[in-house]
Amino acid sequence: MDSTSSSTTRRRMRSGGVALGGMGLLAATLVACGSSDEPDRRCASRSTLDHLNSKECKSGGHGSYYYGGRVSSGKVTGGSFDKSAVTRGGIGNGGHSGSSGG
Repeated sequence: MDSTSSSTTRRRMRSGGVALGGMGLLAATLVACGSSDEPDRRCASRSTLDHLNSKECKSGGHGSYYYGGRVSSGKVTGGSFDKSAVTRGGIGNGGHSGSSGG
């Protein structure tokens, strides 16, 4: 009876490993399909770094696009107004974009 119990346990562990492996593959596929070479962008004031409504970055508005980073307490941080200074986030960096300068 002991060998039957051990065989059942092994079989369950293998099935769980297959299910977890399948979920990882699915997640990686979805991330790859949804990724873009474009970094996140938001509208902000160059002088105050205030996060603005996107219409302020359209023609005639007083905002500029801020790439990468995030919004904290109404201010943009961690990105750049220079699109080429920001790289798109991916697996391994928590999805956050970084910058090489300000």
